[in-house]
Amino acid sequence: MLKRREAREILVGLLFESEFRTDENYVEIYAISAEERMIPEDDYVKKAYYAIFEHKDEIDACIGEHAHGWKTSRMTKLSRSILRLATYEMLFEEEIPYSVSINEAVELTKKFDDEKARPFVNGILNSIKTKLEADAQ
Repeated sequence: MLKRREAREILVGLLFESEFRTDENYVEIYAISAEERMIPEDDYVKKAYYAIFEHKDEIDACIGEHAHGWKTSRMTKLSRSILRLATYEMLFEEEIPYSVSINEAVELTKKFDDEKARPFVNGILNSIKTKLEADAQ
């Protein structure tokens, strides 16, 4: 079983790859990528990857609502992939605290994305967190 951080890195890679393979469905992309890149069998990776695509419209709408002037289609593919993963966790993985999802997204952004993307990703996710916390009260 992978550590959650390793799983998130694999997920961001899969989501990023999916941005370029728009002529294939996500199930095919996962199967081919898992085999070609020898992605270890991990329940969280597969579950999260499939769920992100099954709820992509809802996730993207949530990101778009909090991106203030940015359409998800205008974001870089990498930032969008990281935001989709973190937003998925915040909306659908109740056992993961919002702060953990945000922190992990910022760390992924530091590791893989442009330096300027970090405050952008952090700002959107903190706005989503604020809304979700307000809705829960």
